[in-house]
Amino acid sequence: MQQRRVVFVVYDGFQSLDLVGPYEVFQYAGRVKGGYACDIVAPRPGSVRSSSGLPVHAGFGVADLAPDSVDTLVLAGGRGVDQARHDPDLVRWVAAAGEGARRVASVCSGAFLLAAAGLAEGRRITTHWARATELAETHPTVRVDRNPIFIRDGNVWSSAGVTAGMDLALALVEDDLGQEVALSVARYMVLFLRRPGDQSQFSVALWSAQPSTDPIRAAVRAIHDDPGASHGILDLARHAGLSPRHLQRRFTAEVGTPPSAYVERVRVEAAQRALAESDDPVETIARRYGFGTAETLRRTFHRRHGIAPSDYRDRFRSTKEYL
Repeated sequence: MQQRRVVFVVYDGFQSLDLVGPYEVFQYAGRVKGGYACDIVAPRPGSVRSSSGLPVHAGFGVADLAPDSVDTLVLAGGRGVDQARHDPDLVRWVAAAGEGARRVASVCSGAFLLAAAGLAEGRRITTHWARATELAETHPTVRVDRNPIFIRDGNVWSSAGVTAGMDLALALVEDDLGQEVALSVARYMVLFLRRPGDQSQFSVALWSAQPSTDPIRAAVRAIHDDPGASHGILDLARHAGLSPRHLQRRFTAEVGTPPSAYVERVRVEAAQRALAESDDPVETIARRYGFGTAETLRRTFHRRHGIAPSDYRDRFRSTKEYL
């Protein structure tokens, strides 16, 4: 099998996980199936210091590596990207390599380097939610979507922050070598293979505040332990050992959202995972996660995501469909 050359671009102040996570995915896939050769390029060859202080050796500088030798170009993010995207030699090399590469990918704020090189013009891309507004304002011709964990627009792929780069790398491996190899890599690395690209960056752990007292923690834990159970205000008050009125007030204050809204969002995310990972009928998933009927799930899904559950499944069952 002809080896595909995957080249990772780093610079002083890059985020180490933006490099190491995807790099390990490709390296392990290469050991399973063959087909990948990974290289690291920086403005100059030698030691490059990450934002955490971890040094990484770049085997090539931009003057040493032919831009037309790249199959897949991966741009790491990190605090140093704000200086790197103003380095004319680096930007010029990224533009040339990206123009000739079979595909280009950015991780986290690596999207700023992608855009600076002119590789994101008119494309729909994502980046870490904390920098999405800045990216959109800096590059108005780029269509920035802050929500998904990764996006594919033609041959340009982009991902949200840090660990989302591993989801992106798995999708690239599956695109090349098939689902069986990607699954093998995911199992070895203890990764979630089918985290859909359009799954929100704001998972439960991010979109809600953490409860600060034991009674509210007990209520939240009950919801997550069994999303499909009865979680009305009386049920949650019983878990918390509080009166319903007291529970309502304290839950909203500590978590930042009313109990009913929290329950609905947890149930929707549970249904999303089931739709992406299983062949269970929509009616079964609706009952399992507390929606009662498929119609109720459909209405809730459409209100939150603007899409029907069946369409969500069609789009996100395989990473090959993240277009």
